Amino acid sequence: MEAEFNIWETNRKHLKTFLDTYSTEQLNKIPVGFNNNLIWNIAHIIVVQQSLVYLGSGLKANIPDSMIDRYKPGTFVNGYVEKDEIENIKELLISLIDQTKSDYHNKVFKSYQKRELKSGFKIHSIEDAITFNNYHEGMHFGYIMSIKKLV
Repeated sequence: MEAEFNIWETNRKHLKTFLDTYSTEQLNKIPVGFNNNLIWNIAHIIVVQQSLVYLGSGLKANIPDSMIDRYKPGTFVNGYVEKDEIENIKELLISLIDQTKSDYHNKVFKSYQKRELKSGFKIHSIEDAITFNNYHEGMHFGYIMSIKKLV
């Protein structure tokens, strides 16, 4: 799993660069032809990771339920994200890596609720969830790269 964790850490560091570089207005801008913005995509990947890994293992997520509700799959931008929330998202983007790695190595994930996603992917274990999460984050990184050209 170390390769998967390294990919995840590298992707998250790239995503943090957007939060460090772009203004609050740029992060919130929804370009023509898109349903969401930079900050929604970044917060969404945090929510999906917590849902896949923690909720899928029958554990409590390390983020508030209100964040899950706001950025879960099927949602769209729901209001302007202020600077303080952006700072919180930036902190979670990185801190949740260490938490997840520690929990994985300490064998906190004892079981996993097998499921098949609408996309056809089958997740049967915590390892599958972590691997699929990298795919999901990579897909949203692509959306982010497209949006950044337009903000």
